[in-house]
Amino acid sequence: MNKSKHKKIWLALVLFVLLLSLTAEVFATPIALPKIGLEVDSAEEPQDVVLSLQILGILTVLTLAPAILILMTSFTRIIVVFAFLRNALATQQMPPNQVLIGLALFLTFFTMAPVWQEINQEALQPYLNKEISQQVAYQNAVSPLREFMLKQTREKDLALFVNLSQMAKPESPEQIPTHVLVPAFAISELKTAFQIGFILYLPFIIIDMVVASTLMSMGMMMLPPMMISLPFKLLLFILVDGWNLVVQSLIMSFR
Repeated sequence: MNKSKHKKIWLALVLFVLLLSLTAEVFATPIALPKIGLEVDSAEEPQDVVLSLQILGILTVLTLAPAILILMTSFTRIIVVFAFLRNALATQQMPPNQVLIGLALFLTFFTMAPVWQEINQEALQPYLNKEISQQVAYQNAVSPLREFMLKQTREKDLALFVNLSQMAKPESPEQIPTHVLVPAFAISELKTAFQIGFILYLPFIIIDMVVASTLMSMGMMMLPPMMISLPFKLLLFILVDGWNLVVQSLIMSFR
């Protein structure tokens, strides 16, 4: 027994020495680490100034990208309608915010696909191929967006911001500045979304009133009406294929 224990001890010592030798060889070899540096220096040539301004412009566009996506596309109407629908169903946080926002984003990509294809064909690709200048590319890119927003904006909302900006009355839609068109489009989208939300609320309010009246007539005052009406709301929404109808109505409202 003692001899077997001594053999195990000597074997463990030998393995330990081998492990130390291997780790020493590994740590002895230098490890190449990437060098990361950030330098801020004064611009000595005009090209350096232009490059700095371009980087600043790109960072500004990236900062404003969420606002552009929300206020210059169909995203506002879609997400507001989804919020009204969830409140009308009284399902608390179901579907979750991540699901609603993700669905609203993909529906936005779907509705805005013709606009973005036109921007890609008329502005982005010619500019990347060096066929047009940066200013022409910007004008070609803004034109389809302006056309989409003008189609969805009410004249009353446009007149409001034209009067508030104290500019001369435009003779054509092309003379309306973009900074006037964007807020007019935003409040028009909100009004349309609220109108759709009001229509969505009506059948669910009727169910709530019927359930509440029934419970009161039965003397069941302590039972929350929302708990009883929720299954009937879900059943109605499923029977009429609610998601299909809501999404179809939203998509058709932009055409």
